[in-house]
Amino acid sequence: MYARSTILRGDPRAVDDGIAYVRDSVWPMLQELSGCVGMSMFADREAGRCIVTSAWATDEAMQLSAGMVMDSRRAAAEATRAVTVDVNEWEIAAMHRVHSAPEGACARVVWVDMDAARMDGMIDAFRTTMIPDMEAASGFCSVSLMVDRKLGRATWAVTLENREALEGTRDRAMAARDQFGTATGARMTDMAEFEVVMAHLRVPEMA
Repeated sequence: MYARSTILRGDPRAVDDGIAYVRDSVWPMLQELSGCVGMSMFADREAGRCIVTSAWATDEAMQLSAGMVMDSRRAAAEATRAVTVDVNEWEIAAMHRVHSAPEGACARVVWVDMDAARMDGMIDAFRTTMIPDMEAASGFCSVSLMVDRKLGRATWAVTLENREALEGTRDRAMAARDQFGTATGARMTDMAEFEVVMAHLRVPEMA
């Protein structure tokens, strides 16, 4: 399984316009493309940052879609008045879902850099240590890990039932992340918290 994520950084006042465009135009279009297995959208209304992630059954399907989604990406950037648009392609290395994200769900996203030669060990450690720790947290819904083996980058997103659960797990998540980084050599480059505004990923269990 593979994924393409688009990070839009724009005007906080335009986030709702961006959400509406992705919901009404991008998602229907993606559903018609061969190999698409879903989409999610996260939004930080205060910062004006949104992440739109589409999932694909194969790398070939993802690559074939690249030209087809350019116009919709450009329109989404206009809707959010984006100052920057970052596009990344990933391999989905792990997915564990206890239940779907309800209305009001939130997500914590972490980005890390690491030695590419240690990627397999990091993935194994994530599955055996981080996923069980996250699942034990109150309000847990799901977690996904995506990696770029060539560039030595990874990102994971844990979804929780509501803002209260997100805030209540913040200290626990920080401690687990620091311990995980020491053990695997993964160096955090960014961390952000979002509202889950769309959750249509149909990626199967990969834990």
